[in-house]
Amino acid sequence: MNKRRNRNGVTDGFNYKMKVWLSQHNQAFQDSLGQLQRNLAGNLFSIAVIGISLALPAGFYLLLDNAQKVMENWDGTIQIALYLHPEVSDERADTIKQELSGHALIEQVTLITKDQALQEYKQFSGFGDALDALEENPLPSMLLLQPRTEVITTEQGEALLEELGKLPEVETAQFDRQWVKRLIVILHILKRAVVILSTFLSVAVLLIIGNTIRLSITNKRHEIAINKLFGATNAFIQRPFLYSGLIYGIAGSALAWMLLILSTAIMKDPVNQLATLYNSEFRLSGLNAFELLILIVIGGGLGLFGSWIAVGRHIRDTEPT
Repeated sequence: MNKRRNRNGVTDGFNYKMKVWLSQHNQAFQDSLGQLQRNLAGNLFSIAVIGISLALPAGFYLLLDNAQKVMENWDGTIQIALYLHPEVSDERADTIKQELSGHALIEQVTLITKDQALQEYKQFSGFGDALDALEENPLPSMLLLQPRTEVITTEQGEALLEELGKLPEVETAQFDRQWVKRLIVILHILKRAVVILSTFLSVAVLLIIGNTIRLSITNKRHEIAINKLFGATNAFIQRPFLYSGLIYGIAGSALAWMLLILSTAIMKDPVNQLATLYNSEFRLSGLNAFELLILIVIGGGLGLFGSWIAVGRHIRDTEPT
């Protein structure tokens, strides 16, 4: 019986402490909302600045993410072209195709025979009548090789091109990937620029929230001093200001999300038209649910951290006299 009473007593005590803890945090949250409402115009201005500061790096992230998706779609168009000697027969070209299909660095091989090459050239060049006057087909067979993605951006591409160029049946081997390499380097530079920009703007968000909380503490310094006279702890006084910083950060993230939605909607039609001109099915995409959650967590974390820095410093300096 004593053990049961002790256990019940411990449980009841824990439940009571939990209810008190939740009640205190609910009161602190309500107080922070009240503080925001009392200076609504100024707080909305601060939230707008925070939202723009968060929207800029998030927008650059979206730009890089969509550029990466475009790169993935273009990987299939980057091919190695092998022009065979004119005397190589179509049967021998087909044999080479079968041999190269099993290569570890090659995903797909397409054979364009002499007749197919001639028909395509007649169709697209406009010199069909002149070609009909020739006694024999001057065009060689050609193999189009689709290398693996990792080959496109590494030195393996050069080694593969050199290996294919040494085949006795190959007259010329071409691998036009310089523009892809340049674009990849540009994307890497932009990624680092986004990291630097995000760091600077994160510091700016911390300063904005910290200064806003500091002004709020200054305006309530007499109330804080009175609360300390009645025994209020620093933790109790800090809670409403910490919740205010959290609300600033989350509200700024929500505003940044809305700005990104608006920007994506404005750019959607022109981007779709450009993709259509290149026969691409690419469509501009915005933040998904997980990325939105990350944005909210970052905004809320910056708000909470910025307010914690300001509160920890200025609350200790506000003592009753």
